[in-house]
This record gives sequence, C-alpha cells and structure tokens, in this order.
Amino acid sequence: MGNPHCVTFGTKELNALQVDDLKLSEIGPKFEHHEMFPARTNTEFVQVLSRSHLKMRVWERGAGATLACGTGACAVVIAAVLEGRAERKCIVDLPGGPLEIEWREDDNHVYMTGPAEAIFYGSIIH
Repeated sequence: MGNPHCVTFGTKELNALQVDDLKLSEIGPKFEHHEMFPARTNTEFVQVLSRSHLKMRVWERGAGATLACGTGACAVVIAAVLEGRAERKCIVDLPGGPLEIEWREDDNHVYMTGPAEAIFYGSIIH
C-alpha cells in the first residue's frame, strides 16, 4: 500500500466485531503507538458482513479517526482474502461512504472505485 496498516478482525465476547460500537479514540492510539510499529501505523477495524461485503473504521496515524481511507480499504480486502474471510472483489463500507475494492489475481494489482466528494471548504488568512 505504500504506508503501514494493521488490519484487525477481532471478536467481542465470542461474537463478531461490531465496528460501530468501538471507541476509536481509546483504542486507536494504542495501536498507532504500539512498540511493534516504531514508525506508527494506520489501524483498520473490520466487520465481515459477507464474503463480498466488509465494514471498517479506521484510525490513521497522525490524524486519528477519519471518514475514509482508500489504502486502508485496499489493505482490508487483501488481509481478508489472505485470511480466507473474503473474495477478491468486495464492497467496503466506511463512515464516508462505500468503496469497491478488487485485488486482481492476474496482475496482483489492487483497484479502488468510489466517489470523490468535498466535505469541507476553507480559506487560509495570512
């Protein structure tokens, strides 16, 4: 992906992880600053809805919780495929909207399709 990602598929009391229930502001920094990641890391928390539909929330290093992370969504699909949890083409739901991610076997490239939308406009005053 070009930047570090830690993808988690954890469970909660033997049930599937419900990413909407996570307190990212509490657990995100613990991953970002863990000694295993000396350069810090982005962390994706994943809920598998089906083999072609994943849901994630992300804690980005240096930024905190964000609405979306394209490289994170790509990392999630690759990790899910390698773990036998998903197909190579998935919809990944993020708080900022869904992305379609495909990890092609023929060229080993990862393709992302989704909208690009402005969420803020601002000005810098000198």
